[in-house]
Amino acid sequence: MNNQKKYDFVIYGASGFTGKLVVEYALNTYLDENSVTWALAGRNLEKLNNLKKDLNIPSHIDILEVDSTNQQSIDNLVSRTKCVLTTVGPYQLYGEKIIRTCITSGTDYVDLCGEPGWMHKIIGECSDDAKKSGSRIIFSCGFDSIPFDLGVLFAQDETMSRYNKYASSVRGRVRGMNGEFSGGTAASMKATMSSLKTNPELLSVLINPHALCEGFQGPQQADDSKPKYDEELETWVAPFFMAPINTKNIHRSNKLMNHIYGEDFQYNEMWISGPGDEGKTAAEMIASANPIGGEDAPKPGEGPSREKRENGNYDILFCADIDNEVVKVSVSGDMDPGYGSTSKMITESAVCLVKEADDLPGGIYTPASSLGKKLIKRLEDNAGLTFKVE
Repeated sequence: MNNQKKYDFVIYGASGFTGKLVVEYALNTYLDENSVTWALAGRNLEKLNNLKKDLNIPSHIDILEVDSTNQQSIDNLVSRTKCVLTTVGPYQLYGEKIIRTCITSGTDYVDLCGEPGWMHKIIGECSDDAKKSGSRIIFSCGFDSIPFDLGVLFAQDETMSRYNKYASSVRGRVRGMNGEFSGGTAASMKATMSSLKTNPELLSVLINPHALCEGFQGPQQADDSKPKYDEELETWVAPFFMAPINTKNIHRSNKLMNHIYGEDFQYNEMWISGPGDEGKTAAEMIASANPIGGEDAPKPGEGPSREKRENGNYDILFCADIDNEVVKVSVSGDMDPGYGSTSKMITESAVCLVKEADDLPGGIYTPASSLGKKLIKRLEDNAGLTFKVE
């Protein structure tokens, strides 16, 4: 990576809803130009200038106009920054030129991608190029999949400290989540469904929990697609709509870390709905609901009010099963998951990658396999996340 580049990271998509939240967080946390240098980028110069005025952004924060359809414009962006932080999705529609340019030029990249079909494609076509150029690519640096990917890592580290070995099975259990679904997440799901119509082979990727493991195929995983009773927790659990992407990223982390959890590692992720008949009924209702909110879901560029974001939160339990014992840890966040917390997580990912990961070679990574404990510390120190042993 070229240490002579002007910016540590550039926020691409800065005038969008999530991009604006990233800018606000960067202003509050990384305004000192002597510590971290960053800039704004997007396709609409007028919107970017209005954003700079509305947020009273200091003059030393530059604005870059970027046309995502123009290779020369993209080259100009990538050539000036150590890392591209992009919130512009769906990535399968708008992200390919950006990520491929980062890879060929040896530039780092972080995004909020939860599109496993596109991720599978980029991993298959570009991993060797990223290793050669030194570009470090980290997908899924928002609510999908940082709390889950790092939550499993945290649970496994605690298990190792107690038993001197890792657990071969971890259960992720969402205990609480207060916040709106992201319009970007909804758009990405719809784009993936559209891709299925023209590429039916994509279905095999979407249903395979090891689809991002570059040929490795682990054991059959527990079914998390319908309600069931969790005997150990004594509660009903329901399908969690983000489990398909989180599960794939967690298995990829295991693969990239030389299968430290074991080649027979099992992971399943579900939503706690409560005990008894009421819990069962709630689980069935959750299972039958539209996970992306139907016609009422936020559109890309839309999102909840500041009050709703700040009153949001989430709480995820991780149960590592080992030798008839259970190690329990949790990950919680102090803002709504899809917007407030996500904007903080991706920013800390970019800063951690640029400032604390000099020894990380080029490649296409997950948060746990690339930044791991360093990112956990940053998220606890700065971003309102709590990693706790229960």
